[in-house]
Amino acid sequence: MSGNHALIFGASGISGWAITNALISGYPSPDSFTHITALTDRPLAPEAAQWPESHKVQVVSGLDLLSNQGQSGLEEDMKSKIKRIGTVTHVFFFAYLFNADPAQEIAVNVELLKRAVTATGNLSKNLRFVVLPTGTKAYGVHLLDGFPFPHDRPLTESLPRIPEPYASQNFYYAQTDFLSSLSASKSWSWCEVRPDVVVGFVPNNNVYCLAQTLATYLSLYVNIEGKGATCAFPGTERSWEILSNDSSQDIVAKFSIYASLHPEDCGGGQAFNVADNSTPSSWSVKWPIICDFFGLHGTPPPMGGSGPQPGQYLEEHFGEWRALEKERGLQTGRVGNERSLGGFQYFIMTMFDFDRDLDMKKMHKAWGNHVEETDVRGAWWTAFERFRKAKIIP
Repeated sequence: MSGNHALIFGASGISGWAITNALISGYPSPDSFTHITALTDRPLAPEAAQWPESHKVQVVSGLDLLSNQGQSGLEEDMKSKIKRIGTVTHVFFFAYLFNADPAQEIAVNVELLKRAVTATGNLSKNLRFVVLPTGTKAYGVHLLDGFPFPHDRPLTESLPRIPEPYASQNFYYAQTDFLSSLSASKSWSWCEVRPDVVVGFVPNNNVYCLAQTLATYLSLYVNIEGKGATCAFPGTERSWEILSNDSSQDIVAKFSIYASLHPEDCGGGQAFNVADNSTPSSWSVKWPIICDFFGLHGTPPPMGGSGPQPGQYLEEHFGEWRALEKERGLQTGRVGNERSLGGFQYFIMTMFDFDRDLDMKKMHKAWGNHVEETDVRGAWWTAFERFRKAKIIP
């Protein structure tokens, strides 16, 4: 056995769940990791987690990275809760806290990262690699009409940072600057992975999980409208055609793991675009495939308008959803609360109305002969099948 010990912060999130799942499933080989520790904010029962059974894994919930006891208090907590903490070799830091105030968002997320990595390094002299996820916000896609690189597509990792004042409001930059500084005097290395929209399953409710929003919406839609019904795209004619690269959770996870095991090719704080394949796609291609999983006929948005908004549709038909939950024995709490808001879906499917395709050459070169790709069906249908297996959708 390798003796490698993976520590996953944010293991119940979209990418953190997939990293844990891939490691338990034996990626890249059954003996690549001897121990796997999955850290979750909220308790996660095995039947909810949907991970394969494994003697390698321990799930630890409730570790407070921002404890009032400070750094020393966190380290004591980690020593008491995490078995074999001194053997940790690889950290996958996929924890995140939203704050609408950019200054606060930077402060809290840098502090999370600082405490986690510092504590792990202090407690384990075996630490070799840290993987940090960022995303296409590094290219300013969140600025919408102010997107700074419309003429520099496909977007490459070598592009400069976005202009001020936006650069100073981007917590990704603050996190990578911190890791760069901290690692300079350490024996471990690190890299940054940059997915676009991550398509995947989550065991706990997650407001940023587009696949969950669409899974619950389309499950209810077909229950009300019937098999074979048409379902118009909930965006605009413009957003229907734009090009982007989806990032399935399994591709994000597998490349993150591969990169962590190959510091000679992927370390030194390098950034890597991570997506399903080199060919960008559009909602005009994806939406019919997504709808087909549910037995629906996905169509373009009506001229000058859009199809039903998923969040609004679920809200208007909440009674029907509750009845469906009861009839099919589904998990409750996925619809009709603050963690099932439609704002994220609207942002992604309507407001993102410009091309933002990614250059994938760097990731594919680093991954070499081990590179994996998937397509629309592979990404979205896999996520939907996982939601169905978990009894989140019928």
